[in-house]
Amino acid sequence: MPEARLVVALAVLACALATEACSGTGEGRGAGGDAAGAAALDQAGAVDRLGETRWSPRTDGASAPSFVVDPSWPKPLPNDWRISQVGGIAVDTHDNIWVYHRPRALESSSAGALPRAGMNGRGVPISGLGHPRPYADRNTGCCVPAPSVLRFDPEGNLLDAWGGPADPGFLEANCREEDGCFWPAREHGIFVDHNDYVYISGNGEDGGAGQQQGLDTYPWAPTFGDDSHILKFTADGEFVLQIGRAGMEGPDSEKIDGGPNGTPQPYLVADMSVDPRTNRLYIADGYGNRRILIVDAETGQYVGHFGAYGQNPVEDDPSAGVADTDVGPWMTDYLAGNMTPLFFRSPLHCASVSRDGFLYACDRGNNRVQIFDLGAEGLGRPCANPQAQANTCGFVADLHVAPQTASGTAGTAALSTDPGQTCMYVGDLANGTLYIINRDNRTELDRIGRPGRQAGEFHWLHALAVDSRGNVYTGEVDSGQRIQKFLRYGSESCSGTGSSEVGSYDANR
Repeated sequence: MPEARLVVALAVLACALATEACSGTGEGRGAGGDAAGAAALDQAGAVDRLGETRWSPRTDGASAPSFVVDPSWPKPLPNDWRISQVGGIAVDTHDNIWVYHRPRALESSSAGALPRAGMNGRGVPISGLGHPRPYADRNTGCCVPAPSVLRFDPEGNLLDAWGGPADPGFLEANCREEDGCFWPAREHGIFVDHNDYVYISGNGEDGGAGQQQGLDTYPWAPTFGDDSHILKFTADGEFVLQIGRAGMEGPDSEKIDGGPNGTPQPYLVADMSVDPRTNRLYIADGYGNRRILIVDAETGQYVGHFGAYGQNPVEDDPSAGVADTDVGPWMTDYLAGNMTPLFFRSPLHCASVSRDGFLYACDRGNNRVQIFDLGAEGLGRPCANPQAQANTCGFVADLHVAPQTASGTAGTAALSTDPGQTCMYVGDLANGTLYIINRDNRTELDRIGRPGRQAGEFHWLHALAVDSRGNVYTGEVDSGQRIQKFLRYGSESCSGTGSSEVGSYDANR
């Protein structure tokens, strides 16, 4: 059964099940009402249904944490704020949960309370997002975008919110372009390090500059070009430094300079992590470049870089720009039996560091996670590994994730927080599920969720993080636009041997 505290958290749903907890006089509210609500939920089997998130019974002899979704998390946001597509999630050393979302992706119906902010090229009054406001200052009484960066405590209370065009005055006072701070055109990737510094990036192309040339201009549109930079802030949103310069016009995986103060030049970054042992920032660089970029987290100075299998110079993707359909780039390799493309295929979507010194790089376009030994001599320096050999150039192993899928399975990875970090969680964007993997033998023990819109299901699972209690937090993009918390119960760690075919969809499983 799920933990008892979940039942209390779900008591807010009792109104749908127990009218005595929702009387107009207030009778039944408070502790007694919570108890009545909990009893109603238990009687109706609601908590048991919420626990039905696994794909199949786990393999005999294997042990893994169990999870149940907490549909009451987070608590309602203030100010009629709405969360849009989730570009990233991180958990800091204080167990605060950081959510990085895309206010500019909200549709008009979800941002109807935004007032007029100007005129478009046709003379129509519009909001900051470009939504028409022809008849009134507001379209509806509902909803405005929340600031881009939100910080929650484990109970779902909003502790702070800052950043981006949805935070009035932030771009004028905290992130000024004249100070070298360019807020990303499309929010993607967040990490909070052991010193409480916050790193954010973006993967927006053109940055709205093209729109500024026509009639569809809108006040919040960035104008600097493509996202090719990383921003570092304090936890309170004070700008510290920028790595790279915004507006690079194309990928160059060998470029190691060009940023301010001698920092390297990334391009369309997806994700990043800091290794607290060395204070090095490992960057999934990303949607444009095809490399892991290593910099000093304090200064942003270049340390090294490498591509798939640890190779430097980085091998490029010969199929770049070709649509990945059922007969597209990855499936062409898969059907030909080529499981070791010597390049990261866009997007290189995550860079997660373990306590024992390994890097897990999500090569989403090739349906695999590549594992590297951060202590290997020469990692990030010139090195050749044309045969994709383990223990060469720092490369350790490939973890293929649902390779029979067209592409987009190995989207995000996070590790459990038990002493040995024995579990690896891999979010599968394409198949709408989350795999629980024994990190030691890299076999699948269990799954969380399935494709769908209900609590505990996923539509475009995009971001993933784990807190010190082992609870899992997820974020969705496209029209998913939500965050979910999965409460851990039962085992704290992963052990035993599961399926060696991670992401198999055999009917017998």
